[in-house]
Amino acid sequence: MNAPTAAAHLLPEIQLRDVPQALIDALQARFGAQCSLAQAVREQHGRDEGSLQAPPPSAVVFAESTQDVADAVKLASDHNVPVIAYGAGSSLEGHLLAVQGGISIDVSRMNRVLSINAEDLTVTVQPGITRKQLNEAIKDTGLFFPIDPGADASIGGMSATRASGTNAVRYGTMRENVLALEVVTASGEVIHTGTRAKKSSAGYDLTRLMVGSEGTLGIMTEITVRLYPLPEAVSAAICSFPSIEAAVRTTIQTIQIGVPIARVELIDHHTVRMVNAHSKLTLREEPMLLMEFHGSPASVKEQAEMVQDIASEFGGQAFEWASTPEERTRLWTARHNAYFAAVQSRPGCRAISTDTCVPISRLADCLLESVDEVEASGIPYFLVGHVGDGNFHFGYLIDPNSAEERTKAEAMNHTLVARALSMGGTCTGEHGVGIHKMGFLLDETGTGAVDMMRAIKRALDPKNILNPGKIFAL
Repeated sequence: MNAPTAAAHLLPEIQLRDVPQALIDALQARFGAQCSLAQAVREQHGRDEGSLQAPPPSAVVFAESTQDVADAVKLASDHNVPVIAYGAGSSLEGHLLAVQGGISIDVSRMNRVLSINAEDLTVTVQPGITRKQLNEAIKDTGLFFPIDPGADASIGGMSATRASGTNAVRYGTMRENVLALEVVTASGEVIHTGTRAKKSSAGYDLTRLMVGSEGTLGIMTEITVRLYPLPEAVSAAICSFPSIEAAVRTTIQTIQIGVPIARVELIDHHTVRMVNAHSKLTLREEPMLLMEFHGSPASVKEQAEMVQDIASEFGGQAFEWASTPEERTRLWTARHNAYFAAVQSRPGCRAISTDTCVPISRLADCLLESVDEVEASGIPYFLVGHVGDGNFHFGYLIDPNSAEERTKAEAMNHTLVARALSMGGTCTGEHGVGIHKMGFLLDETGTGAVDMMRAIKRALDPKNILNPGKIFAL
């Protein structure tokens, strides 16, 4: 892998494309108050939770229907202007940045549940509905949607980035859980991919092509996803360890012997301290696993006892159980707020976040080498991981005005990705490529694979208007 460069691994040079007044006039004529030119609105839609920055889009269209999306894309296509889909704004890799200018299409108002097919364990929704809104809407069916990336992301954004999260070790990622899509193409045409059937051998798998395409091949306007029965019993537990290695070895053995654990999250001692301060908790400030077990009361008890025995072998102690919904919610809310707790711990900082994933057998090696590196750097950091599937995150907490700290953090990020790739892993386990990981994608897949992706992009979006400047450079 080559040394990191600004061109390869940071924000590419801004090359704005002209947004003619004729397009602005046409958008205002078609959408009226649904089209905003206000500076504050544009700036909101021109940034995400990451550390990169770019000029805001020239206009924001608040779509309320598939037809709205199709009409906005058609107008943009007529004027050769980029369009960037916007959901909840929670991405971390610059997916929303208007690096070539253009307009933002906000689908957050498209947040309805269109149909619930409880007998088939499926639901069809609009892209702007968030995962919490979806689970609230279906709570009376006895079913739930398990994909939980932490942030209350939109289902459209989660599909576009092929998100996963805390439950992926048992329920898989968005790749396994999206069955069918309605998509607006680069020309403004509306197409449908997939069906509610569990499997199909009919033609190219366009659904999988769209899932993970980060808005570069189409804009999703309807999404059909799998649902799962609510488990009869749920139990959560935390366990503290003398070292990160002990916690990771416990996780590896748990997975390798086949315990069907639903969630297993690693939080290092720095992050536990930050979470305690932010969420007013009194957790032991040691490396910790936060686990959850789903099933019948008997199976949950058996799973938990097996994991407790494994943890004891590696020095795990202070097992604490949370069986009531209130106790579990308190723990998982604290975990989900780890990012904000970390940022709050260094006022004014920005987090450069990583999300590599490696085969479970190499997790300890990759994680421990990475810990040694960041400890030696002197840069504050937090560490959390969905370690049940080999995925972990460092957040390097940098002073945004310090070029030295940014350079050092990006160099560590580069080294970490190189380490993960050398161990058979990936440069991004769940955040997606966006802008920040563009150079790493080439390192991971090679020139031939990226050239094939470029060919697909050119075929489906010949004018390069759908979220251009993301995943790879044309």
